[in-house]
Amino acid sequence: MRALVQRVSEARVRVDGEITGAIGPGLCVFVGVGRDDTEAEAARVADKLWGLRLLADEDGVMNLSVADTTGEVLVVSQFTLYGDTRKGRRPSWIQAASPEQAEPLVEAVVARLVESGATVATGRFRADMQVELVNDGPATVLIEA
Repeated sequence: MRALVQRVSEARVRVDGEITGAIGPGLCVFVGVGRDDTEAEAARVADKLWGLRLLADEDGVMNLSVADTTGEVLVVSQFTLYGDTRKGRRPSWIQAASPEQAEPLVEAVVARLVESGATVATGRFRADMQVELVNDGPATVLIEA
């Protein structure tokens, strides 16, 4: 499982012109599920997101996590994180999980974050989404579980 994490001052996702999820300051997380991923990886990613010290403290230093703040999390499924571009010009998606396998694992990440106490918004699985975000920093990290 891969999660591309961006610290944001705000973010939102739209489907067919309708906002399906929006947050203020926090993390915008694009989650990709690999073919061999399980609920154990989903739990590890969620726990890492909950405790990841990427948010700024009063001195502007990345010392705080979502657990330490009222930061919010926007989770957006994104199978393209498993695009393999080593050969040719067209990415291969062979390492990405099928939608039937991926959807419950993305939902497991969201559920674990909510259980931990995070305020979570989401996109819509398998939809054509438009994501708008203001990357704060910019600060972007990749989590692999």
